[in-house]
Amino acid sequence: MTSLNEFAEYVDGKGKHRLDKASDVSIQSELDVLASLTLNSTSGEDPATKVLFRECLLNAAEYEPQLRAVIAKLMEDGKGECVVSLKHEPDDTGKDMNLTAEEYETALTNLRKLCDSSDLDYAVTELYSSIETQKNGHMDKLGQVLVRERAVAVSHLLEIRVAVVGNVDAGKSTLLGVLTKGGLDDGRGKARVNLFRHKHEVETGRTSSVGMEIMGFNEVGQVVGANDGTRKATWKEIVGGSRKVITFIDLAGHEKYLKTTVFGLMGGSPDFVMLIVGANAGMIGMAKEHLGVALALNVPVFICITKVDMCPPNVLQATVTQLSKILRSAGCRKMPIFIDSHRDVVEASTNFVSQRICPIFQISSVTGTGLDYVRLFLNLLPFHGQFDDQARFEFEINDTFSVPFVGTVVSGVVSGGTVHAGDTVYIGPDSLGQFTPSAIRSIERKRQPVDVARAGQSVSFAMKKIRRRDVRKGMVVLAKTDESPRSVREFVAEVLILQHATTIKTRYQAMLHVGAVAQTCAIVELDRPYIRTGDRATVRFRFMLRPEYIKSGQKILFREGRTRGLGVVKEVIYGV
Repeated sequence: MTSLNEFAEYVDGKGKHRLDKASDVSIQSELDVLASLTLNSTSGEDPATKVLFRECLLNAAEYEPQLRAVIAKLMEDGKGECVVSLKHEPDDTGKDMNLTAEEYETALTNLRKLCDSSDLDYAVTELYSSIETQKNGHMDKLGQVLVRERAVAVSHLLEIRVAVVGNVDAGKSTLLGVLTKGGLDDGRGKARVNLFRHKHEVETGRTSSVGMEIMGFNEVGQVVGANDGTRKATWKEIVGGSRKVITFIDLAGHEKYLKTTVFGLMGGSPDFVMLIVGANAGMIGMAKEHLGVALALNVPVFICITKVDMCPPNVLQATVTQLSKILRSAGCRKMPIFIDSHRDVVEASTNFVSQRICPIFQISSVTGTGLDYVRLFLNLLPFHGQFDDQARFEFEINDTFSVPFVGTVVSGVVSGGTVHAGDTVYIGPDSLGQFTPSAIRSIERKRQPVDVARAGQSVSFAMKKIRRRDVRKGMVVLAKTDESPRSVREFVAEVLILQHATTIKTRYQAMLHVGAVAQTCAIVELDRPYIRTGDRATVRFRFMLRPEYIKSGQKILFREGRTRGLGVVKEVIYGV
């Protein structure tokens, strides 16, 4: 097992990260934010003179403007929350703060006073603290604290989307039932019943559709609406008392529902993937497929090993060894971090942005083992979305409904821009590739009415003068401009064949996923005679059924039987 101390040595305390180039950009952006915490001293002095963050905390009255600027920057980057370290200087030197127990309490008190001021109104929660003996015999106290806004409007509520995947019977729905409803499972599936949407799911105990569940945290990190499991809090109750909401996308684990699971991973725009592995079964079946798709999409993954209460120690150890081997393999290149304490949780969540580590929890939904660590980890999951509020409004439709006295309702994720209730929009493309003018009658977020929707939020729109039969998954809602948007029949992509039994040539057909679009495509042109497993090629695809709205830069995933391919759209071809 890999400890966090080993990971710290791997990363190197002086900021010299020995990681692959793929993660260098995200790590460097993290270091840039941390480096910004080394503050300039009061104006009028030499700009080269720096004030340590330690001094700012201990002398808050003298350096209040600088301390306010730091907290404001961190809160802006974290969309209303941040984790402040009282351990190391937040710069690239990684110098220890060397706080005595008395200095630690003074720094924490000053931070609380600043955040409790009327113009800030932030809640400060101590996540953990400990006293350590340094090599010189000096006793230092260190810890980390969570700073979060106390009052947040529903339209500004911080939302983190987590896709829940894993092999059939691994315990996905049971774990979600325990996390969102409270209480524990009885070992016979009691906790999962309320999560099923269809009769056959209740009868078989297997998820076949994309389900949505939410879990809220208040300003001090407590779960909102959790009780003894006798009743499930309504979405209105959860949202009303929350300052941060985790949206779980419950996906199917059976192989015959792989299309539904891939659609949820592609169209649901998850920020993180929670992979569920049964301790008694190990990493088998579709769990490997789901992990492969998550890695291909560059979505950070953390793992929950369930059913540890019923698993013999030797079988559990075999599962742990298997997971470590898979994660460290050349295909994954992840470092497994096994969570054993609250400090491990905090350290793992704050370093999770690097996408190189993979936290692993060992839990039981029956006895409650490890569930507190999972809740704390979900509470601290950082926002890392790359959504642009200033771009043109764009919304991908993931589901459609017909609501009495309201009309047609579409749900999905705002991929760019901002929209208000009453705005005029385009919706399409239809079977002929045309877009229809419409307007947004009203907007709901987490089943609560709001006036505005922003990039990165999952919302629902009630549309004007649109029939449900004219709307489908994969369509988009776009801001109305002078020039009508255009759909495409063909596009060019650079692809990598992950798995295929023989060779792929022109006229080959497969199910292609790009965003919320799922449609059969044919290869009409290749840059070589044929391609096989492991080959990279430039391919021209053609949609077989109808035109779609896609853009350059989008990731694509195509499959046919056990064939898997991954790629990026390089060029869209109009007028074909």
